[in-house]
Amino acid sequence: MPKFRRALAWLVDFALVVALASALAVLTFQRISALVTDVPELAARGGFDLLTSRGDVVDASEGLGLSLWDKSVLYVEQAFGLLIVATFLYQWVCLALAGRTVGKALTGLKVTPRMPGRAALRAAVTTATDVAVYAVACVLLVEGQIALSVLVWAVAVALFLFNALPVLGPARRSLADRVAGTAVTGLGLSRPDATHPVRTA
Repeated sequence: MPKFRRALAWLVDFALVVALASALAVLTFQRISALVTDVPELAARGGFDLLTSRGDVVDASEGLGLSLWDKSVLYVEQAFGLLIVATFLYQWVCLALAGRTVGKALTGLKVTPRMPGRAALRAAVTTATDVAVYAVACVLLVEGQIALSVLVWAVAVALFLFNALPVLGPARRSLADRVAGTAVTGLGLSRPDATHPVRTA
């Protein structure tokens, strides 16, 4: 079934994104751990802050804590930024060079027409609806913007559904397909998964 194949292709591609996100999470945790456990640097920084605070220990310790927190948040933001860029590049390069991602290749699907510009546009919409808006919501949550984070999460879910649900319709074109002017077709003897009918001789 074409709809099942589209869903399976998405699951495979999203699993690759989750694997990358997991690796980035481990790397970010290690960076934060190294930051917190670097005793000589902490001692030097704390001593300098104490000297420049004119003996105000509370202010010096608070400044050190805020500095560590700001750096930890920065590391998290960098990880999410890298995830977004990597997801876009994965989608764009695969579609521009082969006309299909790993998931689509495994399920016998292909994006047509194969053009770098359209591939970039489709990759941008797919990245935004699958990863980028969720990443922004997570960053806002880390920064303490809880209400705004919840709002962005709601927008992320709406965008995801707005992109995915049209695939279930007769045209079988996602929001990314409509924006980029592309269609997903089946390969070989499989029934085409596109908007254009097959011409028979």
